[in-house]
Amino acid sequence: MNARSCAIGATGVSKLVDTFGRQVTYLRLSITDRCNLRCRYCMPEEGVDFLDHQSILSYEEMERIARIFFRLGVNKIRITGGEPFVRKGCLGFMQRICEQNPGLKLHLTTNGVAVLPYLSDLKKLDLKGMNLSLDTLDEKRFEEITRRNKLETVLSVFHETLRLGIPLKVNAVIQTDTSDDELVRMAGLIKDKPVALRFIELMPFSGKEHVERSMELPLETRLFRLFPGLKEISSNNIETARRFSATGYQGTLGIIEGESRKFCGSCNKLRITSSGMMKNCLYDKGVLNLRELLRTDITDSELAEEIASSVSKKLVNGKEAARLNEKDSEESMASIGG
Repeated sequence: MNARSCAIGATGVSKLVDTFGRQVTYLRLSITDRCNLRCRYCMPEEGVDFLDHQSILSYEEMERIARIFFRLGVNKIRITGGEPFVRKGCLGFMQRICEQNPGLKLHLTTNGVAVLPYLSDLKKLDLKGMNLSLDTLDEKRFEEITRRNKLETVLSVFHETLRLGIPLKVNAVIQTDTSDDELVRMAGLIKDKPVALRFIELMPFSGKEHVERSMELPLETRLFRLFPGLKEISSNNIETARRFSATGYQGTLGIIEGESRKFCGSCNKLRITSSGMMKNCLYDKGVLNLRELLRTDITDSELAEEIASSVSKKLVNGKEAARLNEKDSEESMASIGG
């Protein structure tokens, strides 16, 4: 199937604006809470309570959501999970939302375990970018972190994505036991390749009881020590990561300060979980149950009004959202959608 390109680019100003004047133009849409890895910082190894079929949004419901958000001014949608490609029909769904919303910039976040057979089709789809989760290049440590032996498969996806020319970012979660040697080895991925490597602060979404975490040194301090001549790249675009150029490296290094919440002031995104809960912030407990509304006789215009009203109440930052929604146990990142 030759899907219509998503390259045209949506026009107009977003109708989704909060009380602090931030316009929402970016939607992270989780299509499943299931995953084929069991990363220790994301979900427990056993005893995970996955949603049943009726509790997750159908593809038809998500297509309707995408159309409404696109009309409201969202021009970028990222498909997330869990792992999107463990859900049957993921590629067809992505093709349809591109066809239905010409100009939409479609992105994907994946762990790379199941996506390899679909990469050529994603290239035809004119995928605007793929984020690949990869925390280490050491086979033994990869298995310790993910509880699965799939590093070779993920690295095959890395190389094939580059060969096809799909814009690629690698996301690496930095944990309390991530060594300096590991950071340097990961940076080898961008030595002679046009890849954005982003180091992500560990965040409290493992599906376990809350545990305090602390790093011996701030990540920024470690990177400046390990990569002499590191220079921050300024940008007029809204970006989640702070980006740096490093002497002798073709790609870029980045820091995503999710736990520090240093990018809240320019936040332009919303999240929808696979169960249909809309979240203004990663740290809130959900502001609008879209699944419940979709399964009534609500019209598109009425649903759009509900969405816009909820966006208008977006809190100033993640710290405020966390304070108002403090709880003893953590959600799993797989259940939230990243």
